[in-house]
Amino acid sequence: MELPLYQVDAFAVDVFSGNPAAIVPLQDWLPDHTMQAVAMENNVAETAFFVAGDGDYQLRWFTPTVEVDLCGHATLASAHVLFEHLGFSENEIVFQTRGGELRVSKAQGRLTLDFPAVELTSVPVEANICNALGGAAQAVEAVVARNNPHALVYVFSNESEVADLNPNAAQLLASSPHSVIATARGSQCDFVSRFFGPHVGIDEDPVTGSAHCSLVPYWAAKLDKALLQARQISPRGGDLACELRNGRVFMTGSAVTFMQGVIYLPD
Repeated sequence: MELPLYQVDAFAVDVFSGNPAAIVPLQDWLPDHTMQAVAMENNVAETAFFVAGDGDYQLRWFTPTVEVDLCGHATLASAHVLFEHLGFSENEIVFQTRGGELRVSKAQGRLTLDFPAVELTSVPVEANICNALGGAAQAVEAVVARNNPHALVYVFSNESEVADLNPNAAQLLASSPHSVIATARGSQCDFVSRFFGPHVGIDEDPVTGSAHCSLVPYWAAKLDKALLQARQISPRGGDLACELRNGRVFMTGSAVTFMQGVIYLPD
């Protein structure tokens, strides 16, 4: 069996930046174990598979180790493949996913994700998690999604403290059942972040759209503004123009194709 494969750098204007995602368009779903094996073989943060439906697309995401409920950058990359390589001619794509209905629109060469905002609740800052994050400073606040604790958000006093984190993945895995997002006010944008997810096989994710479902509501409330400029300060880095509107988080960015190829699966 031969399957098309695209590797796309999402939230990037040039290759070698943003977050790489592998995209595999399908005619019909493969067995789950096969899709997981493909994702492990690709060995990027997310491999996305989609199947055309009745006016929309079914979309699923796999890290090298697990299937996940929500992924921003691989949704952006999937839309990029449909718009740029597969002849999708409308201005908006509808994806049906485990995280609900997601939409991606295109305007002036950029793509905008329409994702759910999460409600946040405060939790205690835990010293063992701060120690696992490997920074000299302790977080000043912690919040988590109220209904779906997808990731724990640890807030630091400034951007330098987030940039200087050097987490121990094994220690972080033992300290928290969740992924951990570190964030602070930005020096040249509204806020910065980093995302650590060793329990889903990602020690540090370069740019994490789903994390902004928590970060945008948090910073919108703190800064009293709905339009926010964000930067994920991983080694690759990526920029997101964000808006909180009617309980939804809109994230705008660009994507660029790095590679196109063929997957050969045994019959």
